Amino acid sequence: MIVVISGPGGVGKGTAVARLVAADPRLRLSRSWTTRSPRPQESADHYVFTSRAEFEARIAVAGFLEWAEFQGELYGSPVPEAPDQGDDASDLVLEIDVQGAAQVQARFPEVLLLFIDAPSRETQRQRLVGRGDDPAAVERRLAIADREAAAGQVLGAQVVINDELDDTVAELLRRINAARRR
Repeated sequence: MIVVISGPGGVGKGTAVARLVAADPRLRLSRSWTTRSPRPQESADHYVFTSRAEFEARIAVAGFLEWAEFQGELYGSPVPEAPDQGDDASDLVLEIDVQGAAQVQARFPEVLLLFIDAPSRETQRQRLVGRGDDPAAVERRLAIADREAAAGQVLGAQVVINDELDDTVAELLRRINAARRR
């Protein structure tokens, strides 16, 4: 199964996804590529940070399940390699934007789409500032957050509000397990 988790910047997707994957050994996280620079306090293994030229070369050989340009930077989910024989993980988790979610859904209609949002835009603002985003980037992300939420709704994504992290992770697991039973 492919699980796509989307949501506006600063709603806690990365933190929730990290805890989700740690909580369920059957999940494996796709490591996205990006041309942007790492944020302060962001580990080098969160993304594959690469040049625009290298990213575009991978596009040319159909090396991404999905890719998009966002605020002048490229982001993409690489075509996954088969898991190792001893790997128990069977479900792939993509943490991507709604534009990428639409691309994956077009290729794999059975994908599970989950959309994480903040309880309010003010909470989202505080989270963006707290992670070190510059004020201009915060305002850009807030300006598009409602459009992203509307796009997620059009795709039929299931919405999970990230108010309390433990509750959010439990709800994500509940929805993934329900999809597994179908």
